[in-house]
Amino acid sequence: MRIAWFECATGLSGDMTLAALIDAGADADKVRAAVASLNLPDVVVRIETVIKGGFRSLHVLVDHPEQHSHRHYTDIRRIVEQASALTPRQRQLALQMFLAVAEAEARVHGSTVEQIHFHEVGAIDSIVDIVGVAVAFDLLGIDRVICNAIPPGRGFVKIDHGICPIPAPGTAEILKGIPLADVPIESELTTPTGAAIAKTLASSFGPMPAMTIEAIGCGCGTKTFPERANVLRIFVGTAIIPEHTEQVTLLETNLDDVSGEIIGHVRERLNSVGALDVYVTPVQMKKDRPGVILSVLCRPEKAAQCEDIMFTETGTLGVRRLQIQRSVQQRDFVEVTTPWGKVSGKRAWRTGMQPTFSPEFEDCARIAREKSVPLSDVYRAAESAYASQPTRVAQPRPAEQKRDHDHMHDHDHMHDHDHMHDHDHMHDHDHMHDRQR
Repeated sequence: MRIAWFECATGLSGDMTLAALIDAGADADKVRAAVASLNLPDVVVRIETVIKGGFRSLHVLVDHPEQHSHRHYTDIRRIVEQASALTPRQRQLALQMFLAVAEAEARVHGSTVEQIHFHEVGAIDSIVDIVGVAVAFDLLGIDRVICNAIPPGRGFVKIDHGICPIPAPGTAEILKGIPLADVPIESELTTPTGAAIAKTLASSFGPMPAMTIEAIGCGCGTKTFPERANVLRIFVGTAIIPEHTEQVTLLETNLDDVSGEIIGHVRERLNSVGALDVYVTPVQMKKDRPGVILSVLCRPEKAAQCEDIMFTETGTLGVRRLQIQRSVQQRDFVEVTTPWGKVSGKRAWRTGMQPTFSPEFEDCARIAREKSVPLSDVYRAAESAYASQPTRVAQPRPAEQKRDHDHMHDHDHMHDHDHMHDHDHMHDHDHMHDRQR
């Protein structure tokens, strides 16, 4: 797995992130081509090598004509959607970052996503930063992002609505749920743009993970701080995971006031977006109320999407998130022939061990219905057909291994229950007075 660790020693902003990703190897010409396709008049992206606090880093500057009007989220969405040089993934990432800001702004100002207008984040340089980050991130082929705790800064900042304490209201909304660090600098260290980038890209927050470093990108902010280099470092490399193990995310929430029908619907939605396993466990909750723990196992890049579904559908006030490793068997799919037709199944094995075979339920159930034979007979016939074949193990293709045919058929020990305990997700996000200090 290709991962990136963001070392936000002095905060995070759009220009710092874009500069660091380019320094880590993203093609600057492709970034410029994507920005040009936004059709923003007379915009020039300049990239300079500078010394910040004694260290070399890249500095991204956006030259553009003076502007006076504010843009709504719908305006920015139209600009991004019409950009011909963006791939679908790049376009999606950029829109997710802008949406994070729009949702935060709407909450802070008591408005709606469609009605809210951006201030600093609607400025040309902020649009360029966000789109550039989406493109550069995609070009590097990063599968997972981890950030250290993010320092918002101290003191006050002047925005269009006046002077606000740091973090400004919109930035604070975006940073909800993200670990923060106190760095004793009287300045805005993390801008709304930077907060939205972290919210969208990072699947977890903490120290540098076990990894083999392939590239280190350094991007600096505009301001200079005494005794501290105003530099964001992004470490890009490969996660060090033991053979036949993988990183997964476990999401859990306690529910005691959600019906079984809703939980069944939530399970279907979670499975449809790629959850590896969804199951519920009966528990006794406070005041002796019966309840359940809703547990979701997913890949790290799916965690935010699965978490959103849990919040939206159950009304829970909180979701626990844990990064774990799991051991997996190698696997592929094979097809066997029974007296009633062909049945596909999953073959799994560990190094040095004989493979096992599990017939696919859907195939067996279809044959049982069509041929009017007991389901158990179809299973036994498929297992017998596999046992009669040579025990040769075909090496699965990487894509097949990754596919995780592992949905675990969800242990739905309980279908119901209910809850709404914890919710406050709020997609947080807020105007981006963008450009780092």
